[in-house]
Amino acid sequence: MYEVDDNPDRIDVDAVWAFLSTEPYWGRWRTREQFETQLRGAWRVVGAYDAETGAQVGFARAVSDGVGLAYLADVFVLSSARGQGLGKALVHRMIDEGPGAGFRWMLHTLDAHGLYESFGFKRPDDTYLERPGMQPPY
Repeated sequence: MYEVDDNPDRIDVDAVWAFLSTEPYWGRWRTREQFETQLRGAWRVVGAYDAETGAQVGFARAVSDGVGLAYLADVFVLSSARGQGLGKALVHRMIDEGPGAGFRWMLHTLDAHGLYESFGFKRPDDTYLERPGMQPPY
């Protein structure tokens, strides 16, 4: 059994950093200091937790203007907790429940397209341009 909530005080920074700094292709380029800066500046965070132990097993972060635009980042579920619908629960809580439900959401990913497409994400239209950053995206 798992719990999903958006209480930023409940985020286990050490657990999230342990995953992001070693596992995903998209997270390993950052230093812990950079990650903590991103976490402090997050518009919203959502965590998934083991209901018995309280251990963090999933995470999602968003950056937003708070009015109509948001970027979904750092979504993950630990391998030990996958297959329980937690990825869907994290994304649902982030984008469909709460203040960003009507926003234009963006994200970058090389995988999990099926998950995000089930929430209405699709390839950008002709109005979207992007300037790549200097940091490697993965």
